[in-house]
Amino acid sequence: MPAWKSLGVAQPDQEYLALLTYLPLKKYRTIPRFLDYARRVAAQLAETKGIVGYSLRTKFMQRSFWTLSVWESEEALQAFIHEGFHTGVMSVLTPDIAATNFVRWKIKGSECPPSWEEALRRPG
Repeated sequence: MPAWKSLGVAQPDQEYLALLTYLPLKKYRTIPRFLDYARRVAAQLAETKGIVGYSLRTKFMQRSFWTLSVWESEEALQAFIHEGFHTGVMSVLTPDIAATNFVRWKIKGSECPPSWEEALRRPG
């Protein structure tokens, strides 16, 4: 399973926001650019307030990518989405991404990091 990158400390009894994103690419030739953008987004995440941690799952042959992240709040997530490199890259990549999927749920700090198996079973 993909490695979890911790960027904060989850308090066991605190409630957090978990987010699973599915990003399928339309064409194989987009993969190198997507991975470069993912590296830059990871650098932004390292400087972002309110993130507990994240992971990236890849299935190159299916052109499928998922992110799994845990946030202190919806506000922290929205600040990340609408600031810095992430906001620009999403508008650039939009034509290259097929139908996306986003699943949010509440998680206790004691459940961090969430398992990929559990996250992928969530309806969305």
